[in-house]
Amino acid sequence: MRRVVVLALLALALPMAAWADIILTNQFGTVSVSAAGVSSFGSQLKSYNGIVAAPGHSLGTVSFTTGGMTSGTLAGGGMFSSAGSTFNVVGKGNWAEGHNTVIFTGSFTGNVSWTLTSVSGQLRTYTLSGTISGTLFDGRIVNGTTTQTITTLNNKQFLQGIGHIRTGTTTVNAPEPGTLGLLGTGLVGIAGMFRRKLIGG
Repeated sequence: MRRVVVLALLALALPMAAWADIILTNQFGTVSVSAAGVSSFGSQLKSYNGIVAAPGHSLGTVSFTTGGMTSGTLAGGGMFSSAGSTFNVVGKGNWAEGHNTVIFTGSFTGNVSWTLTSVSGQLRTYTLSGTISGTLFDGRIVNGTTTQTITTLNNKQFLQGIGHIRTGTTTVNAPEPGTLGLLGTGLVGIAGMFRRKLIGG
C-alpha cells in the first residue's frame, strides 16, 4: 500500500517538473495598425531561451498578425480578434541549424488586447498582448503569452496606422520530453500495481 501512495505522489509531482518556460525577446521593426488588424514587419529576434544576439545582430525574425478590432478604438485602446492571426519565429545562422529555420509557428488564441499606456507630446505608446499557441521546431505543442510595446512617433504616423516595435517579450511553456517519459513510466508502474492488486484481490 505504501508503494502505491509513493507512486501516486510521484505521478502528481511530475507534471509540474515536466514543463519549462522558453523566453524570447524581439526588438525593432514596424507595425501596420488598422481596424482590420495589426501586422508586424522586420522585428528582430534578440534572444531565445538564454541565447543572446551579439550587439548589432539578430538571431532571426519575429512576425505576427491579429484579426480585426472587435471593441474599443485604435486611439484609445481595445481588443482585436485572434481569428486568422499568426505568430511566427524564424531563426538564422548556426545556432538555428541553418538560415530560415522555423523555430515556432502558431497564432493568437482568444482576444488580443490593445492598450494605450502613455502619451508624451505626439509620442504614443501602446501594448499589444495576448495568449499564443503553436508548435516548436521539434514538434512540441506549446502555449504562452506575448507582450509587444509599440510606439507611434507623431500624429501623422498614427493616422496612417504606422507604429514601431520598441520591445517584445514572449514566454512559451514547453513540455520537456525527458520528464514526460519519466511521467509515462511512473503511470505505467502505477497501473501495473493497481492491476496486480485487483487481480490478486
